Amino acid sequence: MTDTPPILYVDADACPVKPEILKVAERHALPVTFVANSGLRPSRDPMVKNVIVSGAFDAADNWIADNVIEGDIVVTADVPLAVRCVAKGAHVTGPTGRLFDQANIGMASAMRDLGAHLRETGESKGYNAAFSPRDRSAFLETLDRLCRRAKSARAGA
Repeated sequence: MTDTPPILYVDADACPVKPEILKVAERHALPVTFVANSGLRPSRDPMVKNVIVSGAFDAADNWIADNVIEGDIVVTADVPLAVRCVAKGAHVTGPTGRLFDQANIGMASAMRDLGAHLRETGESKGYNAAFSPRDRSAFLETLDRLCRRAKSARAGA
């Protein structure tokens, strides 16, 4: 591996847990990179980097997938991006605390494709559940666990 700490990459467009990410990253002294197609709130924290990409389709996803390395952490609700990051050996979670890993990424991708098909055919309206306090709590727990795991792996433990 490497001596550098894992980087926490965030698919930041419409990410509902940015403050939680900053809180956990600060506790673990991990650098954070927010990647978005539009403006992000600037930070004075030297551990926080904002990357604004073009408005092209999947530009933020492509930037993250191109820059993430094994052992980094990615926060995204985008299943195709999660597939790409898991394939590179990253630790990946969604903003609800849903963990994406080698054991479940195939099923997550298949379910996403099925849902898209059902929406296209009119079989499903495709409503997403509202983001809840339970989701926020599950995310905090999952992210903290991933940070500990990633740091431990980078340290060679």
